[in-house]
Amino acid sequence: MGNLDTVKALYDAFATGDVPAVLNAMDPAIRWNEAEGVPYGQGGGEPWIGPDAVAQNLFARLGAEWSPFVVTPQRLYGDGDSVVVEGRYTGKFNATGADLDAQFCHVFKVADGKITSFQQYTDTAQFQKVMNAVPV
Repeated sequence: MGNLDTVKALYDAFATGDVPAVLNAMDPAIRWNEAEGVPYGQGGGEPWIGPDAVAQNLFARLGAEWSPFVVTPQRLYGDGDSVVVEGRYTGKFNATGADLDAQFCHVFKVADGKITSFQQYTDTAQFQKVMNAVPV
């Protein structure tokens, strides 16, 4: 399976709620970075390390706080160990009832069939508005 296929399979698994498959696609030492200013950010800019940290700090919250949170990849580009994905986030934030429709760009690094790093870029102002949140 090529790097584009690895990343596409991750989005397919996320879309069906198969979190174990999503986490299995990650290298045990994955470095996961949310966009600066997004309410789910790590604070201080340090990445989460490992699939468990991503699951606990991000995926659990997305599942509990949104009805639903949808990640729709629109275009995937690959070059060597890098995969770039353009797409949209949509969903309704439970606490405010507000809808989100924000573009994103994800940059992945893949080695030996596992995702070793993730960097998110998105419209953090939309997240803050919908979630009525203060950036970290």
